[in-house]
Amino acid sequence: MSVEVETPAAVARDPRRPDPRPLPLVFERSGEGKIGYSLPPLDVPDTIGIPEALCRAEVAGETQISEVDVARHFTRLSQRNFSIDQGLYPLGSCTMKHNPRTNEEMARLPGFAAAHPLAPEALSQGTLELAWLLERALAELTGLPRVTLQPSAGAQGELAGILLVRKALERTGRARKTVLIPDSAHGTNPASAHFAGYTVRELKSNPRGTIDLDVLEKAMTDDVAALMLTVPNTLGIFEDKILDIARIVHAKGGYLYCDGANFNAYVGVAKPGLMGIDVMHMNLHKTFSTPHGGGGPGSGPVAVTQSLVPYLPRPTVERRADGTFFLDYDRPESIGRLRTFLGNYGMFVRALSYIAAYGNRIGEVARGAVLNANYIRAGLSGVYHLKYDGPSMHEVVFSDKKQSELGVSNVDIAKRLMDYGFHPPTMSFPLIVHGALMIEPTETEGKPVLDAFIKAMREIARECEESPDLVRGAPHTTPVKRVDEVGAARNLVLRWRP
Repeated sequence: MSVEVETPAAVARDPRRPDPRPLPLVFERSGEGKIGYSLPPLDVPDTIGIPEALCRAEVAGETQISEVDVARHFTRLSQRNFSIDQGLYPLGSCTMKHNPRTNEEMARLPGFAAAHPLAPEALSQGTLELAWLLERALAELTGLPRVTLQPSAGAQGELAGILLVRKALERTGRARKTVLIPDSAHGTNPASAHFAGYTVRELKSNPRGTIDLDVLEKAMTDDVAALMLTVPNTLGIFEDKILDIARIVHAKGGYLYCDGANFNAYVGVAKPGLMGIDVMHMNLHKTFSTPHGGGGPGSGPVAVTQSLVPYLPRPTVERRADGTFFLDYDRPESIGRLRTFLGNYGMFVRALSYIAAYGNRIGEVARGAVLNANYIRAGLSGVYHLKYDGPSMHEVVFSDKKQSELGVSNVDIAKRLMDYGFHPPTMSFPLIVHGALMIEPTETEGKPVLDAFIKAMREIARECEESPDLVRGAPHTTPVKRVDEVGAARNLVLRWRP
């Protein structure tokens, strides 16, 4: 089957397209007496049982518009958004991949979608079994014996993991004070460590963009609780000395934490548990395809070694000898709950569907992601600067060094890429690469799309040399032109006023 990829290159060369639908703001179309809903009148008091002091009075100046205006307002907004169903979404580190529709069908099955979290155990066997099966699958893929599914996202998974470390160290009589974090880490890592009560010490990367073993050896004192290591790191480079890293950390009685946000780079190919990892969070909404980036809630399960199992959040899903499932609240050493109920259950259904669809071929996810990232790297080599020349895994981080000498920044390049019909890559991250362009195509993109993206990026590089003003003024063809992002961030206006 042939696939045609339409790129709006012709549109990109015509920066004079007007907005075809200039309309007043929805607030400005408000009119007294307009109703935006169609519901039968209440036949009971509308505040029954609610103390009057808690009831809100009428909102002064509240927008009143018709139902058709409501529908058109939100439809118009949706059409101005970019989605993975429209084209390549190369956000590095965020893993914006296609979500198979079969996952959505499974999550919408009434037995899952309509399951009540307070339903009795006898009526919840299917939902409990699915959570138990997902935990078993994640344990197998990580090489770690137990998993908690409670964390709502990667950042909460990080916090859970460090709280587990803290609890384990407190049992020895000394929780320690410091967590080591490389300068290439995700920004949530230091935040999670601080939340757990630790101070953070940053480790500088070596010229290859990986952990410097000598620096780690000196920093790994008896006061260090853990090293939080992203594998592969945010440069898209695998820590090839990870066994030595684990040896150094464990020799001082510390724990090796793995930020598994980039697990899609080696899932089904290598197991973190065999690398010396003690605790690891994963992002179901990245590695295992569930909606991400506004498409749905996250989920950040945490896998642990046997020594940390007693401290897992309660309740855990357990299986009796007769094959039935139950929630175990009797965990006296647990760090407690992370959230109500089991977690974002719809994400569990989607993730298990994805894993089951691949079966023992799930290593294809990692191989495809790595192949695609390296294909883009080869296609843009020499056109954009690559600060760290180590082997790329699932993403590649270029910089605007060559283009900045022409007066064009990475932000300008990103805005111009929108004129070519592509969502920009992740910008200015990681911080150790000035003017970073972090590109992650994921495994779900085919060669025609990658070729079109490479062609657009090369064309923009040519424009930087021949028509830099064209790039600096981009985007030209989008409904909303360039905005003052710095001004917007410094002067937040979150409410419309007439």
